Amino acid sequence: MKCKEIVKELADYLDEDLDATLKKSIEEHLGKCQDCRLVVDTTKQTIQIFCNSEPAPLPAETRNKLHHALAKHLHHRNVTP
Repeated sequence: MKCKEIVKELADYLDEDLDATLKKSIEEHLGKCQDCRLVVDTTKQTIQIFCNSEPAPLPAETRNKLHHALAKHLHHRNVTP
């Protein structure tokens, strides 16, 4: 298994949503590749931080821009066949 393949399967690996053979291949690679272990560990830590934190409130101006952009996108999507 190559590093690019690890990155491609990272989300499923962290979600434990892989078949046993692929999981074993990834874990064998992680046993040999310090760079990929660092990516996996850092991603796990980032997920834990975000899962344990409260969402930051959006400033009113940002919220208004987001609502405008979404409304425009949805309108365009409903008008276009």
